[in-house]
Amino acid sequence: MSRTLTLSDELYEWLSRAARGRGLAGIEQLLEQWQADEEERNRRTEAVRHIDTLRAQLFRTYGEMPDSVALLREDRER
Repeated sequence: MSRTLTLSDELYEWLSRAARGRGLAGIEQLLEQWQADEEERNRRTEAVRHIDTLRAQLFRTYGEMPDSVALLREDRER
């Protein structure tokens, strides 16, 4: 379904410049890119939330994990 939207000339020009600056053909592609970027940002936010939840669960189960940096350095020196 298509919709018509009325924009001020200034906003239209700004959106057109923004689209060209990103190498896009027009405003529609710019809006699609913004939507895809927002979806990606939401996906990443959810992944971070999941990692934080898992980290908290592991901490409750096992306590604080020891730092492995010293072990890695020791292994590399061999």
